Amino acid sequence: MDKKDWIAGLDKGLALLQTFDEHNPRLTATQAAQRCGLTRTAARRYLLTLLHLGFVATDGKLFWLTPKVMRLGQSYLESARLPRIVQPSLQRLAMGTQEISFVAVLDGYDLVYIARNGQNRSMNTSFALGARVPCHLTSAGVLLLALLGEEASDAWLANHELKAFTSHTITDPKRMRTELARIRAQDWALSEQQLDLAYRGVAVPLRDHKGNVQGALTVSMPIQHETSKEAVNRVLPVLREVAQSLRPLI
Repeated sequence: MDKKDWIAGLDKGLALLQTFDEHNPRLTATQAAQRCGLTRTAARRYLLTLLHLGFVATDGKLFWLTPKVMRLGQSYLESARLPRIVQPSLQRLAMGTQEISFVAVLDGYDLVYIARNGQNRSMNTSFALGARVPCHLTSAGVLLLALLGEEASDAWLANHELKAFTSHTITDPKRMRTELARIRAQDWALSEQQLDLAYRGVAVPLRDHKGNVQGALTVSMPIQHETSKEAVNRVLPVLREVAQSLRPLI
């Protein structure tokens, strides 16, 4: 990007918003500065500007995000084509499989849910729209990572820790590399108990009319009396049929 077109203040302000997370819901100006590489004076000025705009609140010492921040994500959901296009098909998928259905995309190497349909369950993958998960933990995530290509997925594995969320989470890069190659070859993914115990997911790619991958279509379900093979045989044909029907529309 040409330097004359770069607005450093916007970059820093957005970076500051992203310093708040589950583990850091409230920060002092000093803490926020340390997390995003700013001086305390600069961080405080940005925080006071965001306070004036209504995106953060403060008690005079600590700062925290306000619900107004959610408008940024809502603007994406309301303006992006993909969430709107897939919603009717997600309802059909949920009815055809009797499972929760999602469409997800990669944002960097996090999986982000942009559309969903189905009943809530007490599991992490019942996240609200906009929820993000490390890509190695879900069927949609490993599918999209695999379909980036061997070079890109190898580069990711070389620079990222495969953090364990359950006793079943794949944490060995060699094993994950083998799994990604298998997924790449078969063009669909099964993930079991990687993020939540006793739950599995199955995902297929969502391709546009030119064949480019635009996201993943996935269902999640509890592991009950079905074997992996039985679950795949039950939901994979429906996933593929719905994905194929969406291809001319995307």
